[in-house]
Amino acid sequence: MIVDLPDTTVSKIARSLVSVREEGGAVALGRVLTLVIVTTHGLHEEAIEAANDASREHPMRVIVLIANPDGDAKLDAQIRVGGDAGASEVVVLRAQGDVASNQEGLVTGLLLPDAPVIAWWPDFPPVEPAASDIGRMAQRRITDASTKPYAKDRLSRLGPSYEPGDTDLAWTRLTHWREQLAAVLDQPPYEPVTSVEVVGAGSSPSTGLLAAWLRLKLDVPVTWRYSPPEEWEHGIQKVRLTRASGDIVLERTNDIDATLTQPGQPSHDIVLPRRTLRECLAEELRRLDPDLLYGRVITEGWELLGPATTSES
Repeated sequence: MIVDLPDTTVSKIARSLVSVREEGGAVALGRVLTLVIVTTHGLHEEAIEAANDASREHPMRVIVLIANPDGDAKLDAQIRVGGDAGASEVVVLRAQGDVASNQEGLVTGLLLPDAPVIAWWPDFPPVEPAASDIGRMAQRRITDASTKPYAKDRLSRLGPSYEPGDTDLAWTRLTHWREQLAAVLDQPPYEPVTSVEVVGAGSSPSTGLLAAWLRLKLDVPVTWRYSPPEEWEHGIQKVRLTRASGDIVLERTNDIDATLTQPGQPSHDIVLPRRTLRECLAEELRRLDPDLLYGRVITEGWELLGPATTSES
């Protein structure tokens, strides 16, 4: 069910939510959190689709705020429930003019009572998410360094603005890589790693974050570089761990598989699928406590890492 509310107010939207639930038989008692998505026109449907998929694991209210400071003051809204909202209820707010300047006021009256709030900026996050209007009311704040604005220093900006509760989907995409590398080092021979190499696509901020994590956890020299676009288009390509007995290499071969090579053992394929937006979002919604490891990686690990090397074959 979709209900359009043109030229409306927050109080009218709240009343309409109650009416829609009563009319459609939907209930809010099972909602466990409020997800506030602050985005731009054009990307909001992809974000809503990911939230709807994640809501099957985390029933929630989704508030999508699309703010445009230009034009006459106006607030349009749309309520989606039932088959159009997965296991959530979705409120899309399109604010323009002076109305768009008070983001906190637009959202506060629509939050679920006594439920945690998670903020997500799929693109164009504030410079300091925790200090923003929406960030101040949220227990967790999710950004994505792989989306707009594209900037070479995007990763280096994460550390200075970090506050407990911040996280980034470029870090979440690393979960399976981190699990595989940790599992390899948990097997004999238990030799120390002496150096590390990480290679990935130039469009992948996850490459630098994985290198920073390895630098922090292993406390050894880590070199990292971006491959030319013609060599590698997406994500992390390869990690090489050097030990006295030889190199351990985990290298992606396609969007689903990777090959693990170890000294004295036959190479074998590992299932390492690229993570979808829905999977990454669902993972972040599972925890409400601060991701302290992420905080250490983008502050301590990043400071230890050093710049990327030049791209060489």
